[in-house]
Amino acid sequence: MEYRKIKDQDKDGDAGEADIEILRGKPLSVPVHNMAALVSSSDRSKWKIKSMVTIALTVLTSSQAILIAWSKRAGKYEYSVTTANFSVEALKCAISLAVLLRIWRTEGVTEDNKLSTSLDEVIVYPIPAALYLVKNLLQYYIFAYVNAPGYQILKNLNIISTGVLYRIILKKKLSEIQWAAFILLCAGCTTAQLDSSSDRVLQTPFQGWMMAIVMALLSGLAGVYTEAIMKKRLSRNVNVQNFWLYIFGMLFNAIAILVQDFDAVMNKGFFHGYSLITTCMIINHALSGIAVSMVLKYADNIVKVYSTSVAMLFTAVVSVFLFGFHLSLAFFLGSTVASVSVYLHSIGKLQR
Repeated sequence: MEYRKIKDQDKDGDAGEADIEILRGKPLSVPVHNMAALVSSSDRSKWKIKSMVTIALTVLTSSQAILIAWSKRAGKYEYSVTTANFSVEALKCAISLAVLLRIWRTEGVTEDNKLSTSLDEVIVYPIPAALYLVKNLLQYYIFAYVNAPGYQILKNLNIISTGVLYRIILKKKLSEIQWAAFILLCAGCTTAQLDSSSDRVLQTPFQGWMMAIVMALLSGLAGVYTEAIMKKRLSRNVNVQNFWLYIFGMLFNAIAILVQDFDAVMNKGFFHGYSLITTCMIINHALSGIAVSMVLKYADNIVKVYSTSVAMLFTAVVSVFLFGFHLSLAFFLGSTVASVSVYLHSIGKLQR
């Protein structure tokens, strides 16, 4: 019996050695391939997320200007602009919290997805919230001087401010091709605004240009600052970061209501003048804001502003049918130049 056990153990040992010999010819081939497949799958997954968010942002932005212009009645807003902005911030906050609740149910509360955090982390959110407040209010009043397609063209000035602030604040260098694309974009914006049928050289009056420039500076500064916050701690769940940003957004918009529209809200009600178009506009703004934060978290500001640039073409086409907008040769040429700048910028990014 003893001899048989030892013999069996010897057979098992020989089999183990044989297995080792078989594996010795190809030691790491399977793990390496598996690792490459995992890396490739991860890259594809990230690319899909970036692509989907960018496309969503483009579609939402293209309809944003149309909905704002469409919500006017007899050239003015029947609803309170400040309450509309507050509703947007409240909806974004609610969506972020709803997503967090679902994450807590499935994954549990972790260090990266819990709402409680340090004062040092929270104290940075009031700055971009205040910048977005002024920028969002201006986007309503600028429609007194421009139409929806013109607004989208002027909105492309964000790229210039974002490029400069990117270099100054985030210390990120842009290639020569990318800077050339910025100059082309500026030329395209100007060309699209040319008006040969009027005494004025540009269709947009001086007040409209000033508002557009201020909006571009505020939007660029807020976007770059928000990206710095989002990427300071990459492991932090984006919905937690959004929640705190939108909480301060609600606070500042509540102050704006008290300062600007308190009497109107008290006498007529918070939702006075709201219509189906107004509701759609608020939902659009909320989803656009969340899409922007996703782009800032997983891509960058340059992707954000160029995705909104492509939206001007969709806005122009839709405005032809909704508002009787006339596609002039100047607008067509300006849009073409702006589109070429988008292509050049993407090429410059690859060659950087």
